[in-house]
Amino acid sequence: MKHQETIDYHLKITWQNIANRYNQLASEFGITQSIGYLLMNIDEENGTTVSEMAALLGLKSTSLSRMLNNLEVIGLIYREGHLTDKRSVKLYLTDLGKEKRHLARVVVKKFNDYLDLNLSDDDRMQLVKSLKLINELTTNYKP
Repeated sequence: MKHQETIDYHLKITWQNIANRYNQLASEFGITQSIGYLLMNIDEENGTTVSEMAALLGLKSTSLSRMLNNLEVIGLIYREGHLTDKRSVKLYLTDLGKEKRHLARVVVKKFNDYLDLNLSDDDRMQLVKSLKLINELTTNYKP
């Protein structure tokens, strides 16, 4: 089997194209696709722990630190430590972070509206069903 015939090849190039498009659009607002995704996943009311964010992004907490430091420096987020558990740190959005999150959500919504216009309901439902199955199979895969 040629690598272009594998499922993972098509998943990777499709996601890479989506991420590249998001990065092009996000750069107009001074952020990246990764930053937009992070901002969209911070709970506005209760904050989000660094460990929860690391899991959402598929990163180790230590790998996330540099990104969070940069986001703090540019004023998109701030961190607060837990009152009793000093190991637990929550992320919160600043006003600028909320503004950038709103812009990221608009970009994602418009892109998904575009996909919805160009995919039938059946195609969309089948795609989501297939992707969920692939994700489950991947999680359960033990060579």
